[in-house]
Amino acid sequence: MTVFTPSPDVADALQAGRPVVALESTIITHGMPYPDNLTTARQVEADIRQAGATPATIAVLDGVLSVGLTDAQLDTLARAKDVAKLSRADLAACMARGGTGSTTVAATMIGAHLAGIAVFATGGIGGVHQGAELSFDVSADLQELAQTPVTVVSAGAKAILDLPKTLEVLETLGVPVMAYGQDTLPAFWSACSGLAAPLRCDSPQEIAAMHRMRTRLGLPGGQLVANPVPQADSIPAEELHPLILRAQQDALAAGITGKQVTPFLLGRLYELTQGRTLTANIALVRNNARLAAAIAAELAR
Repeated sequence: MTVFTPSPDVADALQAGRPVVALESTIITHGMPYPDNLTTARQVEADIRQAGATPATIAVLDGVLSVGLTDAQLDTLARAKDVAKLSRADLAACMARGGTGSTTVAATMIGAHLAGIAVFATGGIGGVHQGAELSFDVSADLQELAQTPVTVVSAGAKAILDLPKTLEVLETLGVPVMAYGQDTLPAFWSACSGLAAPLRCDSPQEIAAMHRMRTRLGLPGGQLVANPVPQADSIPAEELHPLILRAQQDALAAGITGKQVTPFLLGRLYELTQGRTLTANIALVRNNARLAAAIAAELAR
């Protein structure tokens, strides 16, 4: 008995060996307001199809780990309220109880690997939160990258995080981190974080070759591709930094903790930047989807 249910399109593509790109669903339920979330989800799926691959948005619907959603399911999820935000720790519990939840980076990687999907496009990964030396707030995404063999295309870690500590943890866990087309790591809404990238890749072929070599070596875990937001939509890091500090202070004052921290900060920064973070977020997700589709096509050859 399988523990996931693919959509007809995804099942056909996997059986035929055609390229498939996994997509998370937390960005729909917790990352953007309605109707921007639905418009973006549809556009990202269209970008992947236009690039010659099949999109597979992953979510848990009424206890079923669904790999690939219909347009009606996307619409329902985009409008839903109080949807669970699932990671490795609570994915099984939600399914066992017949619940509905959106998948974070970690849970999406699990679903993708179960389905045999090697490439996953997202916005930004989770990581080490500011003040983690006291709170121990470190995203499960980092451990997942260390153990689940999926190539994850993102715009780097979310800029609200402690980026140097996040990079150090990834290095400790043995996760390859590569910037795409530049020598510095991007920082989500910003094309440049000022941090040197451990690795640089300049083509989908190179990334696919690294993925294959890791498989041949029997190395556990995936690899992280940090793809900078298009320059036209980038917000300079020095402009964002004081706004991020302000949003974090607001979260602390409001007593926001745990899984609610990231959605709160994203919403607050949307307000503080008059919507510029949302514009950048949409641009970077689409950009990552196109690159992921090209990598998936290379792996399918």
